[in-house]
Amino acid sequence: MENVETKFFEYDSLTLRTGETLSPVTLAYETYGELNEAKDNAILLFHALTGSQHAAGFNPDVPGVGEHWNSECQTGWWEDFIGPGKALDTDRFFVVCANYIGGCYGSTGPSSINPATGKPYGGSFPHIQFGDIVDSQIPLLDHLGIGKLHAVVGASLGGNLTLNFAVRYPERVDHVIPIACGLASTILTHAHNLEQILAIENDPNFCDGNYYDGVPPVRGLALARMISHKTFVSLHVIEQRAHDRFEQEHDEFSWYKIRSPLESFLLHQGRKLVKRFDANSYIQLVAAWSKYDLLENTGAKTYAALFAPCRHQKYLVISIDDDVCFYPDEQREIRDRLIENGIECEYHNVPSDKGHDSFLLEPDLYTDAIRNALAI
Repeated sequence: MENVETKFFEYDSLTLRTGETLSPVTLAYETYGELNEAKDNAILLFHALTGSQHAAGFNPDVPGVGEHWNSECQTGWWEDFIGPGKALDTDRFFVVCANYIGGCYGSTGPSSINPATGKPYGGSFPHIQFGDIVDSQIPLLDHLGIGKLHAVVGASLGGNLTLNFAVRYPERVDHVIPIACGLASTILTHAHNLEQILAIENDPNFCDGNYYDGVPPVRGLALARMISHKTFVSLHVIEQRAHDRFEQEHDEFSWYKIRSPLESFLLHQGRKLVKRFDANSYIQLVAAWSKYDLLENTGAKTYAALFAPCRHQKYLVISIDDDVCFYPDEQREIRDRLIENGIECEYHNVPSDKGHDSFLLEPDLYTDAIRNALAI
């Protein structure tokens, strides 16, 4: 596995959708492969909710991130998808992946120092939306000399950002591959996200987001992850992993006691995230996810108007059979909306029983479809 390093790009300011200004802005990013002379072989990759810029290879440390960059982060989250001969073939393509603003892996976020106060932003960090995350990466592409991408790719929350980029900057991309995502956040997503935000906000250590000089809200963040985890992995896989798990989580309840491997497994998943992620970043991204609606976010009145500038684009939309985070009906709606508006679209359904996280675990089920969609 090749060692890679995170790079940092800083620019003066970014005007957010709320009208507020974030200044300065730092983006942590990584690249894989080589940008060709024509600069037309670049792929922009968007990561999932708690992902990072580190998509492939081995990265032992990211300056400034601290203890959140642990062994869970060091191997690229799409290691089996990026590289020579893989789905994103680095013998042909130059892949760029950046950590989102609002994140905690090196890009400007709530744990960054606010230059106006000399202290971490904490709860004063402005509320971001998906459009802000997309807009923040345009200066990075300009810095790299990439005027037009060969493709934009993303799964889960990253798939939503892929669609946002494609419709708001249609002139900057030809191929679009959204995986396990949707056109707008569903009622179920809103409900799950509200539960997670409330879990963190109700932790007495949250302190309105200003906890960096004290004890972080680890219980709230762990509970939030437990709420979400059951949508990321199929119930069959959760049951199997729980029964394969031998160690018992120590008991932190006063009245209730852990009674089963399943309960121990879920508690373990919550605690595992706490070690590598920041609660403020989590609620920023979850809240932005709840606001996601392509029509509303772009101001388009109809899908016909939304997709009118995109008719040169070619889409590959990918579903996962057993996904209960983004149900396959959501991807079929993307396909139907594209086709009815004259846009070329292939649809690929992955027959997996691993649930939403299949896109991280089963490269063989995706590689041929992605490779064919990227064919020059």
